[in-house]
Amino acid sequence: MKQKVLDAIPFLVLMVILAIGIEFIYQPRTEESIIFFPINETITYESVSTLLTLVPEKKDNVYEVKWKTSSKLDTPAYLRQDVGFLFINGRLKGKMNEWEQDTDQIVQEESIKGKESSLLQALSFHYSEIHENDDKYTSAQKMSEDKLYVIDSNFSPLNSFREPDTDAEREWKTILDRVSSQQLDFLWEKGIESLGIPIEEYTAIPLTELPSMEETPLEGFDNEEWERLIGNLWEGLYKNYYLGIKKEDGTIADSLDSTIPLVLVKKDKKEVLVLLIEKNGSPSLLRQRIAPV
Repeated sequence: MKQKVLDAIPFLVLMVILAIGIEFIYQPRTEESIIFFPINETITYESVSTLLTLVPEKKDNVYEVKWKTSSKLDTPAYLRQDVGFLFINGRLKGKMNEWEQDTDQIVQEESIKGKESSLLQALSFHYSEIHENDDKYTSAQKMSEDKLYVIDSNFSPLNSFREPDTDAEREWKTILDRVSSQQLDFLWEKGIESLGIPIEEYTAIPLTELPSMEETPLEGFDNEEWERLIGNLWEGLYKNYYLGIKKEDGTIADSLDSTIPLVLVKKDKKEVLVLLIEKNGSPSLLRQRIAPV
């Protein structure tokens, strides 16, 4: 009897291990993570939106801008996730992220405060992971963006606009665009030189311009190739930018106050680089290979 009990122990241990293994394999996801899967052509977003709205009145000499993102899929998905970045005068000043399982809709809202005239640029990546069955995973993705010029001057009332309507607004747009672009161009060029990037081999695209290119892929890319590039890019941005800039020495730097990432697509369609400039001016690179479709 005693020998039978001893003989049964390995079997029982094996069964426990198998049970634990099965539980681990099928355990529902417990933390958010964007993973690119082939695009599901039968599922679409009914709506996506990124919206910046200036609160009309200042409080304690500070103005407030409401930042809202929303998206709705035409069917519930296994996982819905929206990631958003807010840049002010070319610097990252806000991040938003929300994920939910078994839902079709996500809405997020935050506010940010300021004291001077500024150019605000916000963009969002709306992501869905779809499980058609236990063996087939697909995804749906969409980007949205908004831009707002906030004019906070001693010589005029608090004001905001997206496109200028008056001579004064056109002048402010020129000034704010120039201030932002001059700083970004200087830091990007310095980073490119420091890292020895042969820039003539790449097409440079500021991250904030990607939403406008969603329906018009970069020359040389078809829609399927471009969608996959965008999906893989955001997967990398979430892991290596939203969660912090991962450096070569293994440390992680806070991405807040870093510049707008510069996306560099190699002209031979074999590689994508993302140039990240930290708050202190230190450059880092996110590198992704582009595999043939």
